[in-house]
Amino acid sequence: MFEWMFTPEGWLAFATLCFLEIVLGIDNLIFISILVQRVHEKVRKQARLIGLSLAMIFRLGLLLSLSWLMGLTEPLFEIFSKEISWRDIILLGGGLFLIAKSTLEIHHSLDIVSGDADKKPRATLGFVSALVQIIILDIVFSLDSVITAVGMTNDIPIMFAAIIVAVVVMMISSGTIYNIIQTYPTLKMLALSFLVLIGVVLVGEGSGLHIPKAYVYFAIAFSLSVEFLNIKLHSKLNKAKEQASQST
Repeated sequence: MFEWMFTPEGWLAFATLCFLEIVLGIDNLIFISILVQRVHEKVRKQARLIGLSLAMIFRLGLLLSLSWLMGLTEPLFEIFSKEISWRDIILLGGGLFLIAKSTLEIHHSLDIVSGDADKKPRATLGFVSALVQIIILDIVFSLDSVITAVGMTNDIPIMFAAIIVAVVVMMISSGTIYNIIQTYPTLKMLALSFLVLIGVVLVGEGSGLHIPKAYVYFAIAFSLSVEFLNIKLHSKLNKAKEQASQST
């Protein structure tokens, strides 16, 4: 079971898969971080950690049922000469849910800025309701993650170890990401836009259109880099204004 730990090839596969699992889990982590902002403050941390724990359980569960997972790609029926499988249905449904949910959150954020939220206060999201929404996206993201893992290596122990390490890393960093998103409203809007983009990619994948994930992650990384530069610039401008006001 642990033979891979004594070979360079095993460690290379493990390191590569860990990196990919963390990257593939970022969208899930962003979704959870934004969703739990509407949960009662007392249970936000629990909701965030339970959501990530469920993501790990789903991924490990799918690995234990690889034959069933592969069966998800078997055609169920055809629409306009396009074969539709359970995987396509899951990706389509998950993508549409992510687009709808992210769009509603964007509208809510814009209402807060315009002051409309004061007229119609939004109810706090229930703990169970938040978990149900997290579970829906966990299933979709876990499917994507495990299919990637299966394509990388045939060694089940390496897949298990990489998934566990990736989720633990996300759990450790989830609090920091949550605080950053909560502190900077523009980052939250950018994150919601990413989720809409990822939802479109999932719908495309479910429709048979292959969209290389490298393009998506490059766009996200580039946009985040520009946004961090903007935040740094605004911070320096605010300090300069404060110093100027103090000197006068």
